[in-house]
Amino acid sequence: MNEVLDGFLDWVAAVDPVLRTLLAGIFILLETSVLVGLIVPGDTVVLIASTGVENLVEYFSLVAVVVVGALGGSSIGFAIGRHFGPWLRRSRLGGWIGEHNWVRAEHFLDKRGGIAVFVSRFLPVFGSLTPLLVGMSHLRYRVFIAWLTPACVVWAFLYVSAGYGAADGYRELSERFSGAAWVFAGILGGFILLMYAVKRILDRYMHHHTKHLLVGPREDERGDQDAQGDADADEDTKTGRGD
Repeated sequence: MNEVLDGFLDWVAAVDPVLRTLLAGIFILLETSVLVGLIVPGDTVVLIASTGVENLVEYFSLVAVVVVGALGGSSIGFAIGRHFGPWLRRSRLGGWIGEHNWVRAEHFLDKRGGIAVFVSRFLPVFGSLTPLLVGMSHLRYRVFIAWLTPACVVWAFLYVSAGYGAADGYRELSERFSGAAWVFAGILGGFILLMYAVKRILDRYMHHHTKHLLVGPREDERGDQDAQGDADADEDTKTGRGD
């Protein structure tokens, strides 16, 4: 197990630190601007890149680039939403995302404003949609960035610290402990479970503000049919056909 992990960490560390850091920033930028994160999650790329960090300079450089990438990508997403948002929503890509996700995210943003922007950085799908929707909304860019910046900083420190801490701890233990790889897996596994729990809590918070949107089309249709049946029964009673 240690040999396999050694090979993986050596492979990541062999990548030039500047290139590795730039790649993480680019993936985060794409994730937050053009919905690439719906296919290749940026958090996975950041975690992998952070396992190759070997000193504090690389650590803080990666955090800074991830934050800049997230803000830059979100700014691009904001501009795309401002100029092409309605068209993108009606496009095949917008249909693939699902109109329900658009409506749910849009309503949450309308109700919670800046708080919704902060929360969006920690939620999949909604995080990719938020910059586009803010660009289509009345929310000002400076308000958007003011709420998004602290969320990006917190997110970046969490993910880079997890990857760096797991890899650094493994390197310290691997020479004298044959099961060090399990420590690495336990740290990352625990972090992933923690972030999953956080996402679940935030998703429930979002659900609390959008649950009235969850009535399916069949239920709506059934409700319309019931209402029509009641109306017909009332009409029969009035005309005497109900006797």
